[in-house]
Amino acid sequence: MKIKIAPSILSADFSKLADEIRRVDEAGADLIHIDVMDGHFVPNITIGPAVVGCIRRVTKLPLDVHLMIENPGRFIDEFVKAGSDMLTLHVETISERAFKKEALRLKSKGIKVGISLNPDTSVMKVEPLLTHVDFVLVMSVYPGFAGQKFIPSVLPKIRKLRSLFQKDISIDGGINDRTAARVIKAGANILAAGSYIFKAKSPKRAIERIRNAYRTDTHGLKTLSV
Repeated sequence: MKIKIAPSILSADFSKLADEIRRVDEAGADLIHIDVMDGHFVPNITIGPAVVGCIRRVTKLPLDVHLMIENPGRFIDEFVKAGSDMLTLHVETISERAFKKEALRLKSKGIKVGISLNPDTSVMKVEPLLTHVDFVLVMSVYPGFAGQKFIPSVLPKIRKLRSLFQKDISIDGGINDRTAARVIKAGANILAAGSYIFKAKSPKRAIERIRNAYRTDTHGLKTLSV
């Protein structure tokens, strides 16, 4: 499957967010990953629909809006109006019945729908939803803050999902040139990366390193300079 890179704006410089997004757009990003946090489901607060609307005006790339919030159904329509192309809901925050209903409604509007699961949530929790989604997002850190270390124990989860699910599998958390190789080999094909891209001297080189990481044997390899 095509490897797609989704720079996560959680690591961007928000004092010049439009410039940061244009920079990764020009560097070859495939989509923009936007983490929405409410201070309840995760211990941090980030942005809402107004900022998503502003981002929509500065890029034509698909906006992957990751709703790490309680009661996501209350806010879905606002994020759709703001210009979201993809909406990801956490399996920990919504019932199976409610998710299926929202997925059907969103798809009728042309929005791609994803389900996400935290590192300690079993794949069994999302299995009943796989026929209703366009992609699955596996968290490889505990959600809430940028710059966390990748949790290797999620790799078997990715492999399990790939055996069950033939559409896109996304991974979010601690992605760099070394961890990218491991998750791609496990079956992920959309990689959300924050610090490794936005803090790089050359976002273009950082994106290329991640996209092509699976071509290199990374055992014992130090992180490459970007």
